[in-house]
Order: sequence, then C-alpha cells, then structure tokens
Amino acid sequence: MEWDNLHELLRSLYDDMMPLAGDMAAVAKGLAGLGALFYVALKVWQALSRAEPIDMFPLLRPFALGLCIMFFPTIVLGTINAVLSPVVVGTHQILEDQVLDLNKLQQQKDQLEYEAMVRNPETAYMVSDEEFDKKLDELGWSPSDIGTMAGMYMDRQAYKIEKAIKDWFRNLLEILFQAAALVIDTIRTFFLIVLSILGPIAFAISVWDGFQSTLTQWLTRYVSVYLWLPVSDLFSSMLARIQSLILERDIAMLADPTFIPDTSNTVYIIFMIIGIIGYFTIPTVTGWVIQAGGAGNFTRNVNSTAMKAGNIAGAGAGSAAGNIGGKLMGK
Repeated sequence: MEWDNLHELLRSLYDDMMPLAGDMAAVAKGLAGLGALFYVALKVWQALSRAEPIDMFPLLRPFALGLCIMFFPTIVLGTINAVLSPVVVGTHQILEDQVLDLNKLQQQKDQLEYEAMVRNPETAYMVSDEEFDKKLDELGWSPSDIGTMAGMYMDRQAYKIEKAIKDWFRNLLEILFQAAALVIDTIRTFFLIVLSILGPIAFAISVWDGFQSTLTQWLTRYVSVYLWLPVSDLFSSMLARIQSLILERDIAMLADPTFIPDTSNTVYIIFMIIGIIGYFTIPTVTGWVIQAGGAGNFTRNVNSTAMKAGNIAGAGAGSAAGNIGGKLMGK
C-alpha cells in the first residue's frame, strides 16, 4: 500500500467515526438538561433575591447549547469543518504546486552521475562492465598485471558495497521521513475523533455554571489539531522545494564535463534528517496559530522523541558519510 493511500485511509476513518458523535448526544442531552435546570434556577433566584428584573438573554445560553448538542454532527462539526476545509484545500494545492517530478529528476541525476564517472578513467571501470572488460583486455599476465587485476576486482566490489550501503541508508531515511508524517497524521486523526465523539459531553458540561470555559477549550483544541494537516502540507511543500532545488543544482553541475560528482548525498541526507525532526514540531507551530492548552506534555514528549531520533539518524549519517568520503578520498 502506498503512503498516500494510508493518509486517505485516515481521512475515511474520521468520516466513518463521525456518526458516533450523534450517539453521544443522548447522554449529553440529559446532562445538559439537568445543567440548564440548575443554571436557570440559579439565575432566576439571584434576580429575585436582589429584587432585580430577570435578564432573559443569559438564560438563552443553555437552550442554544442544547440545540448544538441535538444536531452536533451537522451544526457544530459540519460548520467547523466547512470553515476550515478551504485552509486544508489551499495548503494541499500549494504542496501539489511545489512537488515536481522528483523521481524523474532523480533518474536524470543518476544518469548524469553515471556518465560523469564513466568519463573519468580512474572510476569508469567501477561503474561500467564494458570499461572494466576493456581495461582487463589491456593487461597482460605478468605478476604486476595480475596484481592490478586483483586490485581492480577489489575496488569494483568495494564500490558496489559502498553504493549498496548508501542506497540502504537513504531508503531508511526516506522510510523514517514518511513514517514521521504518518505518525503526525495518525495522532491528529485520533485527537479529532476523540474530540468529535466526546464533543457533545463537553458542550453539556459547559452548560453548568462554572464550567463555561470547557466550551472554549474544546473549540480551540479542535481547531488547533485540525490545523496540523495544513501546517504539515506547508512543511512538506518547503521540503519538496528544497529537494527539487538540490537535484536541479546537482544536474546543472553534472552538465559540466570536468565536474567530478560527490556520490555521498550528504546534503540530501542532512535535509532528510531535518525533515524527520521538523515533522514532530508541527504541534508546536500550530500552537502559535491557535493557542490551545492541555497538550503541553504531549508536545514536549514528541519534541524530545524527535530530537533523540534526529541525534541517532544524524550520528548514523555522519558515520556513513565520513567512512564513504574517507574511502573515496583515499582513492
């Protein structure tokens, strides 16, 4: 299954779980009705005890919340999602505009790197079977030629091993990069489902006098978590643009016949590590847009985990790049 299909699966999961919010409305209506009774009685008793006229406008609040609870999936969730969905669509369009055909650019770069190494007599035999056979044919069977042949076989095998290690590490970072985005999307979907299903209960509790802030907190947290996806799309579009610029720059440099390519992909690895760590800062960045309390411990734990993962990946990248670069420079 493709990564995009997994994200679409999470979207459909959210839609499938929404009817459960209506099931919670029955419990919430009873809780809200009892709260409205005490709320109205308290306000009326306070006005009568002070010999003041009864202000009817504050008494309408429980009835408005009751209507929201009765039609919660339509009035509350439908309205909020309809207002916020253009933001999601807009940021996703930005992502699609920024994402170029990276596979095509990568194939073009790999082809140019191959041609550049073939042009270099010192490295041509390591990447081209034809050049390798040609160089073997030029050698004789003297002891020095046999030693040269053995060195050529060893160099060619070492190059293949280094390339396999680099490709493996690169694939590992790409998997971690996609996994980080999927983790954020999965946590976002879980939070939205919980907030949506228990939303009627939060509205019912806010009817009770002294718990009015529950409604505001629920709204801010729902909007904040909902905006994780737009922020993630913006971050992904930035990374896609950076990756495209790196590939375009490498392709432009490889067009020079005298340029010797650096096959360690150190810059690419560095930006992949930055991307992995950056995905786990999305909750913090979203908190700058919508101030929502209650997620401080989660954000700190996520950021701490991201920094540990980044340190491990960075250490591995530095070790692999250093070893490979040292071997290539030694040759």
